[in-house]
Amino acid sequence: MKSSQVLSGQALIGEELELRPVDIVIEEGRITAIEERLQSPPLWICPAFFNAHTHLGDTIAMDCGADGDLESLVTPPDGLKHRLLAAVAREDLVAGMRASISGMIRSGTCGCADFREGGREGVLVLREAAAGLSFQPVIFGRDGGDAIADGLGISSTRDIHGVESQVRAARNAGKKIAFHAGEQDSGDVDAALAYEPDLLIHMTHATRKQLKTCAERGIPVAVCPRSNWVLGVTTSARRPPLQTMLDLGCTIMLGTDNVMFVPPDMFSEMAFVSAVYHLDSKIILRSAMEGSHFTGSPFFIRKGARAALFTVDPTQSGLVFSHDPVTSLVKRAQSGMRGNNVFNLKTQ
Repeated sequence: MKSSQVLSGQALIGEELELRPVDIVIEEGRITAIEERLQSPPLWICPAFFNAHTHLGDTIAMDCGADGDLESLVTPPDGLKHRLLAAVAREDLVAGMRASISGMIRSGTCGCADFREGGREGVLVLREAAAGLSFQPVIFGRDGGDAIADGLGISSTRDIHGVESQVRAARNAGKKIAFHAGEQDSGDVDAALAYEPDLLIHMTHATRKQLKTCAERGIPVAVCPRSNWVLGVTTSARRPPLQTMLDLGCTIMLGTDNVMFVPPDMFSEMAFVSAVYHLDSKIILRSAMEGSHFTGSPFFIRKGARAALFTVDPTQSGLVFSHDPVTSLVKRAQSGMRGNNVFNLKTQ
């Protein structure tokens, strides 16, 4: 007999995030039915978040008091983060990443796209950190780790030698390709675009022409606005150019970047984007889930999908007075406001 449960409430259905009163039937980790109802309990049901860009290994360097520019802090191979990662014990690295993943789960996130340093061993460490948790990391390996990872993650084309051979090998192996690009300026974006990547990270200073190319080629952009502000590569709502990206038809995915500087909390990231960039709340919310397409089974609520979702009980806070749950989720919700979660990543 199949194990099943029924989750009732106001659910955000499909990629359109249409709010409807429904009963969601879940059997063995999959949504087998979505049934309309006239009224529903005061419960909000939301697809799980997917953090589209992380460096979870940096947990061991959290708030280390470092000062400096982007190059001295995070640029391979001699940035501060790389020196700290090289010195840390394996068990501490696993424990740090597992702690960050556990915190992400508590704040509604069910997966991430992680740039993983440390070669093959680095990929194995992240998999160990996520083992047994209801969480799916999509790993972009580096330093040879891409051979056993989901994809190849490349820093700026300025920083890495032999990019062409790495990309060729990854493509031949059927791997995804992701580049950091346009974080400090637009000078490395065209070089990244030349490799037809599956994902570009940051694009903080990308030109309109470069963004148009992304839209035309269907290359999504993972933006990390809080990180950009913390690291001083922007001080204006013009960067990253989120509204221009949307106007041109780019697919935006929301990420948090280095745990060293920014907590991997999607609620905080959405609230920041709303306050600074003034985008429509539904667009912001969707961007916090969009990256789940990289798992091969997006987290959006639909019949046949995995039950990767969380609930919020608005009666436990001031959210009970909300007239717009989508906007309230983006601007006001916090991890402590959530109700019972359903995180089930079975891929049957």
